[in-house]
Amino acid sequence: MALPLLIAKTAVIGAGVVGLAVARRLAQLGHEVIVVEAAGHIGEGISSRNSEVIHAGIYYPQDSLKARLCVAGREQLYQYCRQHKVNVSNCGKWLVATSDTQTERLAGIQAQAAGNGVELALHGRAEIKKALPELTVLAGLWSPRTGIIDSHGLMLSLQGDLESAGGQLALHTPVNAIDSGDAAAGGKHRLTLGGAMPCVLEVDNLINAAGLGAVALTRNWQGLPASQKPQQWYARGVYFSYSGQHSFRQLVYPLPEPGGLGVHLTLDLAGQIRFGPDVEWIEREDYSVQPERKAAFVDAIRQWWPGLNPEKLQPAYAGIRPKLAGPDSGFRDFRIDGPLQHGVTGLVNLFGIESPGLTACLAIADEVAERLR
Repeated sequence: MALPLLIAKTAVIGAGVVGLAVARRLAQLGHEVIVVEAAGHIGEGISSRNSEVIHAGIYYPQDSLKARLCVAGREQLYQYCRQHKVNVSNCGKWLVATSDTQTERLAGIQAQAAGNGVELALHGRAEIKKALPELTVLAGLWSPRTGIIDSHGLMLSLQGDLESAGGQLALHTPVNAIDSGDAAAGGKHRLTLGGAMPCVLEVDNLINAAGLGAVALTRNWQGLPASQKPQQWYARGVYFSYSGQHSFRQLVYPLPEPGGLGVHLTLDLAGQIRFGPDVEWIEREDYSVQPERKAAFVDAIRQWWPGLNPEKLQPAYAGIRPKLAGPDSGFRDFRIDGPLQHGVTGLVNLFGIESPGLTACLAIADEVAERLR
């Protein structure tokens, strides 16, 4: 028996922070938007398994999408949170060096940040000791525009904006197959949807914002050129919470390492601290946190906070970054592939949207809207 046929102007696959931001923007531009999400709640994937940090835009190569969209998105996000009463704190961040070799790298990082329009202040040991008396470091960079955000509160607000603009959200609705063969000739995209009420959804515009599942969707995607179906690697990062009293009021980061930013100290909006993520390359989606990883965390943190009490460090949660290259391949930018990249009318694929995706979500939404045009 043929599945029921539904028709809409635009579909967004994925109800994480990026999918919701994109859907909200398109609905506000007059699109009839439906967001389809396989899970039972918004933001169950990458969006709920991160540091909740608003990044300044320090590390990314100049003129890359990550640099441009992070810097623009950061300011949009602070403004959005003020206007929509989303909890946020512009607490700032210290990037610290613990050896002469690391200290020599700080000038390069400062210059890299300046190229992206991000001003960092260089401080010596004595100055940092006043701000962070518990730390043992040689020098550091101060980032005044780094902050933390209630990511779930942000997603609820984006969902509210989407629905106020006439958009819809369909949970428990996995996408089983996609056919964009007609769209290549100016026709429609056909999505075969599962769940409690299987159907076929025909749309003029389709945005693949499925996060960790975005690349997997391309396997059963008819009409998408094979050259536009990338490979993906999984980089898991685990977090450990820290109980008890502390004196930290700003974030503390070591220098970045391959695949991530190193085991850093972040705060939640209640003032509690947690550490992570580390980087572990894995073969499949797995969010387990092995308690034995604690020893490596302790060794890493004690390089700059020797007073850490290991007994207060407890396994918390894990996240996975959707990487477009393996551990030895260096930097890879966001891929926001529109019709100019793949030749398929009305389609935008979002691949490799890892950090700083949360920070950049509103700017990514603007970029998607522009590429659809």
